[in-house]
Amino acid sequence: MEKELSSSLQNSAEDFLSHASKFDLKPLKPSLKTLICRIDPSSNLSASLPLALHASISRSIDSFKRMLESNTDPSTATAAAAASPFSPPKKQILRSSRRRKNAEGSGGEDESGSKGNAKKQFLVQSLEIYAYVLSLCVSHPKKAFLDSDLLPIVQALHDSLIVFESSHDLQSAIANLCEEWWKGQLTGRETLISQSLPFLVSRSLTLLKKVDAHRVYALREAFSLLDFDDESIEDLKLLLVRCIVTPLYYKTEEGRRFIAYLFGLSKQFMMEALAIIRSQIPLGRKSALEAYADIVFRGWKVVEGSSKNELENVFLQNLVEGAIHASSPSLAAAIRRIIGGFINQRTTDGVEKLLFRLSEPIIFRSLQVTNSNVRQNALHLLLDLFPLEDPGATKEDKDAVLDKQFFLLERLLHDECPGVRVVAVEGSCRILHLFWEIIPSSAITKTIANIVGDISHDVASEVRLSTINGIIHMLGNPQTHEILKVLLPRLGDLFLDPVLAVRMAISDLLLALRDIRTFQFHKVVDIDALLSSLANDQPSVARKIAQLLIPSYFPSKITIKEACNRCITLIKRSPNAGARFCEFALAEGSSAKSIMELVKALVNLVTSPNDLVSGVIEGIIDAAANLCKSLVSEKTCKGELMLLFSGQKLKQLFAAAVTKHAQATVLDIASIVSPDNGIAITLTRECMALIKNCNGLHNNFERQAEVRSAHNLMMSTGRFDEMLAALLDILQMAASHCCLRFGLEMPHQSGRCLKRKKENSSVKHPTKSKKVKGNKSVRDNVNANFQHLYLLAAGTSWQIKDLLSSLNGRDAILKSPILEQVFSALKIISESSINLCTSSQYMDVSPVLAYTALSLHVKLQNMNLTGTNDGSNDKNDASKSTRLPVREMALDYVMNHLFGCIENLFGNFPAEECRKSSNLPSKSKQDRKTELQDQINGQRKGQLDGDSSVDDGSSFTNGEKTLNLVKMVTAVLKFIVDATTICNVSQNQERSLQFVSTCILVVISTLKKYSLDIVESKEDILKDMLVCLKSCFTYGAKLANVVLKSSNISSLLLEEASNLANNLINLIMSIESYLGSKHAACLIPAAKQWVPDLILALCGQNIFTVTTLESDEARWNDQDNHCSLPWLKVLGNLELIELSNANIDENADSVPEPDTFSVFKKVVKMIVLFSGRNTKVMDSIGAIFSTGAAVLLLKEYYGLVLGLVHLICVKLVGHEHQEWDNLELMLASLQQLYPQLEKSLQELELSEDARNALEKAKTMLHSACMTDIGGHGSGSMEEA
Repeated sequence: MEKELSSSLQNSAEDFLSHASKFDLKPLKPSLKTLICRIDPSSNLSASLPLALHASISRSIDSFKRMLESNTDPSTATAAAAASPFSPPKKQILRSSRRRKNAEGSGGEDESGSKGNAKKQFLVQSLEIYAYVLSLCVSHPKKAFLDSDLLPIVQALHDSLIVFESSHDLQSAIANLCEEWWKGQLTGRETLISQSLPFLVSRSLTLLKKVDAHRVYALREAFSLLDFDDESIEDLKLLLVRCIVTPLYYKTEEGRRFIAYLFGLSKQFMMEALAIIRSQIPLGRKSALEAYADIVFRGWKVVEGSSKNELENVFLQNLVEGAIHASSPSLAAAIRRIIGGFINQRTTDGVEKLLFRLSEPIIFRSLQVTNSNVRQNALHLLLDLFPLEDPGATKEDKDAVLDKQFFLLERLLHDECPGVRVVAVEGSCRILHLFWEIIPSSAITKTIANIVGDISHDVASEVRLSTINGIIHMLGNPQTHEILKVLLPRLGDLFLDPVLAVRMAISDLLLALRDIRTFQFHKVVDIDALLSSLANDQPSVARKIAQLLIPSYFPSKITIKEACNRCITLIKRSPNAGARFCEFALAEGSSAKSIMELVKALVNLVTSPNDLVSGVIEGIIDAAANLCKSLVSEKTCKGELMLLFSGQKLKQLFAAAVTKHAQATVLDIASIVSPDNGIAITLTRECMALIKNCNGLHNNFERQAEVRSAHNLMMSTGRFDEMLAALLDILQMAASHCCLRFGLEMPHQSGRCLKRKKENSSVKHPTKSKKVKGNKSVRDNVNANFQHLYLLAAGTSWQIKDLLSSLNGRDAILKSPILEQVFSALKIISESSINLCTSSQYMDVSPVLAYTALSLHVKLQNMNLTGTNDGSNDKNDASKSTRLPVREMALDYVMNHLFGCIENLFGNFPAEECRKSSNLPSKSKQDRKTELQDQINGQRKGQLDGDSSVDDGSSFTNGEKTLNLVKMVTAVLKFIVDATTICNVSQNQERSLQFVSTCILVVISTLKKYSLDIVESKEDILKDMLVCLKSCFTYGAKLANVVLKSSNISSLLLEEASNLANNLINLIMSIESYLGSKHAACLIPAAKQWVPDLILALCGQNIFTVTTLESDEARWNDQDNHCSLPWLKVLGNLELIELSNANIDENADSVPEPDTFSVFKKVVKMIVLFSGRNTKVMDSIGAIFSTGAAVLLLKEYYGLVLGLVHLICVKLVGHEHQEWDNLELMLASLQQLYPQLEKSLQELELSEDARNALEKAKTMLHSACMTDIGGHGSGSMEEA
């Protein structure tokens, strides 16, 4: 090939180019390069070759253009002409010839098109070869060719660059040629940029390769030759604008430099670029914002004149103001990142003065405004700018400005807003760390003493946390150590702070002090406090303390024997702390080898003769167990551990364990280390004893840990079935006694189970209940026997539930062949527990919890196996079924069964009593206030006498009876919510809502009935009751939430959800009324979480469906005591008292306390606040209030009407809401209320107080929405 080309080159340049065009370019390149480089400047080819190239390229371009014109229809040509010549290149396929519409001649057309494509491809290939030859001529090492000869050729290719859109390789070759010409600073280079620059920019935006951005940056000076005001480069300007938001450019150094360079080329382009950067601030990530900050700073250095003035006094000034007045902290932080591009370059000439000029007039004023968000934003900016000073000012002026900054910082340390104090503390500590040398010593001492002495004990936990973090930051400057050494002991009491984050931070401070030789951390927090926290605090804190103490009690720089002795000393000093220390020893860097030696030392210490007390033995065994848990995951240590606990060692260790807790820990070690060991298997007898002796297990946490250890060992030794069979024996024995006591029918059981029960049971059945009725001593024995068996069954139920909470235990139970027997026994015991609820002090909810948990897990297992979530209701009454459908319909069966049991417990409970409990029957103002005060003071009527059904002594108080009832209701509500949420049981949603509403009503009525007894109960009873009441509220609200999320919610469901929401609000009000505001305060966090769901449930009928006011009011009137009336009445009273500022001097006992219904007020305030965020929700809530006011008007509660109207007009809508057009329901309801008020004033004989109340309500309605109600009022009135 090379010889042939060489021969043709000697003949003529035309012959050479003709031969070269016959080959492919890739294999031809070496030969072409060799031949071209051999040409001397004196050769004739130096003149003839450029001429030949020009002619060949011109012919090829002309031919290519003619082919394009012949193969392009007019519409396509028009579209191509309209398309931007600078749009990014796309991947193209070869053009195909147009098909004829008729089938005849289609083959000829395809053949013609194929020939045309082949010719076009040949022209493109020839042009690529010519372009390569031209590039060799341009870069000739001997400069054999004149620039003037080559320039017309390059121009011809450059001007046709867009023509070759179908050949990306050819376009790239031409662009490379133009780029090389520009870099070589050859003659006429300015004529080669109009097409090449857009192509290169477009290429970089399409391929997103750094090399392309580098090439564009290298050609940046060429952009200065363009007229940015000329419309012809609008497309190029669009491409450059795209560069600003393209990560390839703003994330690379050269890309940022290129964008900044463009700032100096056109003021208009700079303004567009700044606008784009401003629009990216709210959405940009930290890295993107920092890149834009760098671009703006570089652009500021480039621009001059009016452009610089625009950038400084408009863009940057707006950023400074925006950073201070930003609506959110995240937006303010994003703006400060842009300003940070200048702050980080403040040493650059002119930057410091610029920052001072832009910030000083506004920042000091903003630090003292009333808006805490503005103060906080301004403080952030001041800390970023500190020290803010004018470099051209005198020393006195600089000192004055600096003193002003310290004065404001000290003032903000005591700001009323905790968020501002947090920023002030952290910022002050950072300033001391960075600028210690330039700050006066008096200011340093005052600031540090203020932070350590006062701010560290702030009431806000986040401020205390920021104080500790700031001090840790200050420790990075060695010059702070001298003064901190004196002040830090004052922070020791923070180690006992109730907030976990503060305790973790103080632990981090101690770790930082440990690594500084001049500090001793135990002088800040003494060792006893450290050991106490290590033993009792959260794992995150305990681990940090262990990390702190490891160099002292298990160091790696001494012998292993000495390290073990130190650790044993720690355990003897504080057994619990030592055991916790061992829990984290391996994780905090101690070697597995040393930990293994420590285990051996601990085991030998316990098993050898010693005089250790029981507490120390417990600590040592706990420490050994924690170490074993850490080592078992180490492959090298597992075998050594099994060897250590082989033979008699494990049995000796169990014998040395003198307490139940220590024995349970030994069982843990056995299950972890050597479950296959024969000695470990012998311990299963001890395990079975622990498992069977489960009386009173549900509230004994220490025994629960022991039983869990026994469970683990039984499962690890493969004896789970034996354990479950033993538990079933207890359950079935208790179930049989329950059947005899309550007349229940025992479900069918297998003969094997009955036989095992008779063999293993040591308790005799009572033959017939009628034989023990007449003999009191026998009856007492039977009751005692039943109580013992029932409590054993309760402990067994707790174990079943606990096993279901672990993965291994759950799988084993669900696969057990005796699952149905367990389920049937739990059913009987659960029903008996519900019957015992109000008659026996020893009632336990554990059977119900186990019963429901088992049904849930069976349902989930079926769902996983079948891949479906469809459930079918049990159509038959649960009480009539004796064969339990465990595998198929357990969940539906249990739900129906519990519904029936709870409804039987309630019986014909007069739920109306609950609705009437908050009614205010008196019509006079004085009687109304007296009645309200009676509710507050807890004056209740009709305290119940002792219940004749109680069979276990008079010690069963009404408070305990109420607690049992509330516990049982809570357990059932939890099951309903879990079943509805987890298993998507949607068939019984309406019944579930009705059932939960009934439960809430019964709870309210019971609270009213036994309120005095409950308040006077023991503290633990009252505490447990409040926890259960809070859970009842939460489960009810969650059920409403789940129902409202349903895709096919019906109007009936919406009505029931609304009733439930009303009853939940009544529950809050009743708890506060009957138990007091102090006890009801625990409901506020739960209420705050579920207020949005309560609002949607209340308004669901108005939001999700179309309802009429007539039907709504009629529904309220049909139900004389609608479930929303109780809380609306109390709300109306509270609003009326607030409106009139009632002060009753004649009777001090009847004066409302300042915190009257304070919890209920907060809940209502949250409802109003959340409602105001959405017009439709506000409309619906207002309609409820106004409809309630209309009903109360008919019932002649005139003062309450005024209270509710005041709530609507002043608090809900307010004076800011000028437009009532969007509040259609509320407006329509008020339009009906207004003529009713007029009619009552005109036709009824009213007392002076009643008339005044209605007049005020009418005036308030008229003034609040005069145009909307006033105009309709007369018309409505006339119709009336």
